Amino acid sequence: MMNKYRVLYICLGLAISIQVQAQYKDIITSREYPQEYFRNPLNVAMDASGTFGELRSTHFHAGDDYRTQQRIGLPLHAAAEGYVSRVRVQIGGGGNSVYIDHPNGYTTVYLHMDKFNDALTNVIRAEQYKQKRFDVDVIVDPGVVKLTKGQYIGNAGNTGASGGPHLHFEIRDTKTQRPLNPQLFGLRFNDRFLPTINNIMVYDLNDDLFNEHTPRQVMQVKAIRNGIYTLTQNTPIKVNGKFGLGINTIDRHRAGGFRNGVYSIELFINGEAISTVVFEELDFNTSRGIHSYIDYPYWRKTKAKVQKSFKDPGNPIEIFKVLKNVGVISLPDDKVYDAKYVVKDIAGNCSELNFKIQTVAVTQRTQQKRQGALFKYNTENTFENKDIQINMPKGVLYSDLDFTYNTAPQPVGGYSVIHRVHNNLTPLFSTYNLRIKPTNLPARLESKALLASVENGSEGGKFEDGWVTVNTRNLGSFYVAVDTVAPTIAPRNLSNGKNVGAQSKIDFTIRDNFSGIQSFNGYIDGQWVLMEYDPKNRHLWHTFDPALPKGQHTFKLVVTDWKDNEQVYQAKFIR
Repeated sequence: MMNKYRVLYICLGLAISIQVQAQYKDIITSREYPQEYFRNPLNVAMDASGTFGELRSTHFHAGDDYRTQQRIGLPLHAAAEGYVSRVRVQIGGGGNSVYIDHPNGYTTVYLHMDKFNDALTNVIRAEQYKQKRFDVDVIVDPGVVKLTKGQYIGNAGNTGASGGPHLHFEIRDTKTQRPLNPQLFGLRFNDRFLPTINNIMVYDLNDDLFNEHTPRQVMQVKAIRNGIYTLTQNTPIKVNGKFGLGINTIDRHRAGGFRNGVYSIELFINGEAISTVVFEELDFNTSRGIHSYIDYPYWRKTKAKVQKSFKDPGNPIEIFKVLKNVGVISLPDDKVYDAKYVVKDIAGNCSELNFKIQTVAVTQRTQQKRQGALFKYNTENTFENKDIQINMPKGVLYSDLDFTYNTAPQPVGGYSVIHRVHNNLTPLFSTYNLRIKPTNLPARLESKALLASVENGSEGGKFEDGWVTVNTRNLGSFYVAVDTVAPTIAPRNLSNGKNVGAQSKIDFTIRDNFSGIQSFNGYIDGQWVLMEYDPKNRHLWHTFDPALPKGQHTFKLVVTDWKDNEQVYQAKFIR
């Protein structure tokens, strides 16, 4: 198998079939993809601001981001015939979203839309008024909204957790709902630029624990000709015992363009494939494993994303197509080896870094000094004393953890000491239960209690059985706090008694100082009306129904935070 991959994955080499090709535009794929079945969902030239597999702060990017000329409102069209299977409105996330199932077994997804077409608007509005809430998720029966290829479905926008106007477009396997790289279906962006290799990292892995204390060496690189890199230093990298490698690399589609993700990263030593990562397919259930795939402690300290060519034992991601000995390398001493990174984008543009590694015999390996209790990644772990309880199920940790705990003095306004639960340089895959016993918390404030993080603010939680408890994915410094302050409501274009006949909507700014906005409800003449919300700019609004009778009306807005603190705004208006 290793001999196969040694031939298979070289830059001027082969596709998956092991047939020699004259050009190195070949990329690694595991299946055939229909070409020319899907069309560009926009009527403007395809231009990318983000690509599939790109490294985001909490996940791998599951689609391609299409630029919309920096504006909201470009028409969106069904990429192929099919029917709408799902339509969704989120606060954050994908915002306004449409899912279309196609007869060829794939689903296309369109996120951050500004508006839906009339048929989809009717579906969404009916559910919003039924549930009396803005954010809804509707599964649509196959015969309700059928579409032809190119049919209008709505407008592109900037809703949800979007950093600017664009279309986030996905193609998923309908059965598994796993996203696939859309460019494999022929929807390719123009790209003649080779990936950029910024540097590599060498890790001493002689200790069984990987953490912020693991010895690291950043190795700078230089381009010696187009797409060919070497180390800045002229001597081999010296290693001893077990070690691992990582690479900091990006792709651009134009000079000075967006920092996009690459398609594949291959590591060879003496021609043998050690690690091959391919961004062909992702799994939403494991996407948070990005925190283990990158060097998380280094990223938290520097914001640089080094992609490790070795895998933590508890990381469930499946993007590694080749991984010898989980990427941990051990070579015979006193020899020099040829090493090579090969990086490709999906267009087949290829960059190589060639370097040498020299093994050095060392009689004694450096081991980290253990400071606390050993938490095993493949078992349940608990820790408790009279003031704190931690229950961490199996599967939360990516690797074994030298768990440390201590305290700091009670902060002003807090109702416990600060509990330092290890540190915030260690990523977690899923949540664990954290319970802290409050100190001198008045009974009248028990319902307002939550856990606060020194690093992140409110973690949420509730008081029960004498403890304040929360499920969290974070480690760090926590204490008991309370939230007794209601949200604020600031009208933008409404005042008591105002004639709003010339307005299509009424607008507000809503804020909360701590636990966050939980709900908002508007009423006209005592009847619930839809309030729409964009959390990016704290904008809340209601669009008047044309059927609203002329005359004087009453408006009431109730905004509640996560500790049930409530703010009410009321006004009369003339329409």
